This record gives sequence, C-alpha cells and structure tokens, in this order.
Amino acid sequence: MSPQNPTGIDAYKPSEISRLAEGAGVSKANLPFGQMLTLGVLAGVFIALGGAAYTMVMTGVDTSFGPARLLGGVVFSLGLILVVVGGAELFTGNALMIMAAVDRRISISKLLRNWAVVYLGNLLGSLAIVLLMALTGLLDGSMGSVAENIAKGKVALTFEQAFARGILCNTLVCLAVWLSLAARTVPGKVLAILWPISGFVLLGLEHSIANMYLIPQGMIAGAEVSAGAAVNNIWAVTLGNILGGAGGVALAYRLAYGPPKD
Repeated sequence: MSPQNPTGIDAYKPSEISRLAEGAGVSKANLPFGQMLTLGVLAGVFIALGGAAYTMVMTGVDTSFGPARLLGGVVFSLGLILVVVGGAELFTGNALMIMAAVDRRISISKLLRNWAVVYLGNLLGSLAIVLLMALTGLLDGSMGSVAENIAKGKVALTFEQAFARGILCNTLVCLAVWLSLAARTVPGKVLAILWPISGFVLLGLEHSIANMYLIPQGMIAGAEVSAGAAVNNIWAVTLGNILGGAGGVALAYRLAYGPPKD
C-alpha cells in the first residue's frame, strides 16, 4: 500500500469513473453504423445466452424461491460480463451516454442514433438465439415449460408494474457498468457486475433486452402469448430502463461530480 493509495484497492475513484463514462459515451456515439450495429447484435446474443442459461437453472425448482432466483441471477450475469469484457453495445448500458449529451460533447441526434441502432442490433441478436434454441430441441422438455411460465409472467404485468420494474432494473444494470469502469482488472470487472445483476434478477425486475429473448423463447416453447402483448411489455420496460439508467444513475452522478475537469 502506498501513501497515495492507503486502502490498497486498485480502482478508479468515482470522479474518475464519471470521466471514463463520459469519454466512453463520446466514443460510442461516433462509431460507424456497421460497427455499431454489429456490436449491438453481439450484445443481444450475449444477453440472450445469459437468459437461456437462467432458464435452465430455474428448471426443476420453485421459481419464486429466493436462493434459486439468486443462483439464476449469478448465471444470468454471464450476459453483461460478455458485453463488458468481450466488448459489445448494449442499449440499457448506453443510457449512461446521457452524461456526454448533457455536457454537449455529443449531440442529441447522435445519442438517439446510437440508441436506435443498438436497440435494433440487440433485438436481432436476441431473436437469433431464440431461433437457434428452438432448433436445439432443449425447449421441448421441462426447460420449455419454465420458458413458457417466464413469458406468461412477464406479459401479465400491468404497464405501471413493467415500467417501475424497468426503472429499478436499469438502475442496477447501469450501476454494474459504472462499477465495472472502476475496476482495472478482468476479475474486478466480473465481480463488479455480478452482484448488481444478481440483485435485479433476484428481485424479479425487468430488462428490455433480456425480454427480447425471454418472451419469444416462451412463445417458441408454446406459451399462448400474442405479439402485441410481447411488444407492450417490452415497450413499457424500455421506457423504464431509459429513466432508471439515464436519470437514476447518469444524471445523478453528473450532478454529483460535474463535467470532466480534463
């Protein structure tokens, strides 16, 4: 431990995280269209793989049992770990880009362009895994029954419930991304992601990109869920995710630390 770092914790300070997050927002906004879309598809694939793993973990157990849900959250964390460590563009995490827009380092049009392209890419990647999972035959058995129940439970939420759960969910997701920026090592980033994501799954909160996989997965498995019901859920959750990430995390930290000094 050095006098400059008496705690021995090798991590960026919150004020430094704010600078890193804003700089990342500038870089994300200026990605070429093809690269942005490709990275968006990859993020959709990664989150969907986490959703598929979560579904299997919940197979054969009481899905309302807290410890089982916690284990499901640990497994689902795979998705964001792949996004952050592997490198991809996730719509919900990109809510933090609002910091760069507030400081006029990127235009609102560039912000919305990124959100739209990445959201589309996330959707395409999620649906690609739905189709591949259908071909595996894994959804024909007990895993399929769990997938059906997950989808039916999500579309049964009212708009207000889905919206509120979306706010809380992306508060935790963006905090996971925020904490991962503090870490200087891959193990540190993994641990930073693990607990906020496990927490949101444990609490039964709603993530729009995860639902792009989980609801169609249930439909493929046989759940009687209409396309309209799926869209209504994802739309409500998306609005909540934007508010929770952009307002609950990004603008709060921007207010706390102000614009980057450099």
